[in-house]
Amino acid sequence: MPTAAAAKSAPATSNQKIGHARAADPVLVKGRRDFFKYRDLEVDKASDGAMRAQVMSASQGMSRPTGWHYHECEGQFVYMMKGWVDLQFEDGRTIRVEEGDSLYIPGYLRHNEIRTSDAMEILEVSVPGKMGTTPCEPPPGFKD
Repeated sequence: MPTAAAAKSAPATSNQKIGHARAADPVLVKGRRDFFKYRDLEVDKASDGAMRAQVMSASQGMSRPTGWHYHECEGQFVYMMKGWVDLQFEDGRTIRVEEGDSLYIPGYLRHNEIRTSDAMEILEVSVPGKMGTTPCEPPPGFKD
């Protein structure tokens, strides 16, 4: 028997709704990088902009690093579904995210994607749904 808490619904002012993205009918959208293909998972629209989820995929490895940048958001979560990516962070760490690994990147943290496997697929979630990307100077001790 459902409890009173379980029966609660979203406030009347919420524009959130169910979002369903079908693999059989993918919706491709323009993304930050020309060498990735971005599949929208209908989360931005369904959550009324509260969060965004996409699958980024590539069939050819990166030809050069992305360059130092940060994302204008509260946070970004990635889950590596296939392949790997190497990222440098402003604290001096380089992390390889491999198939089955996940990574949370706080908003505004400077980083640089430096290498990828030839084929890769990443689930990326950001809060809020609109996530800006701003190029920046490398941190001290790093070259662009």
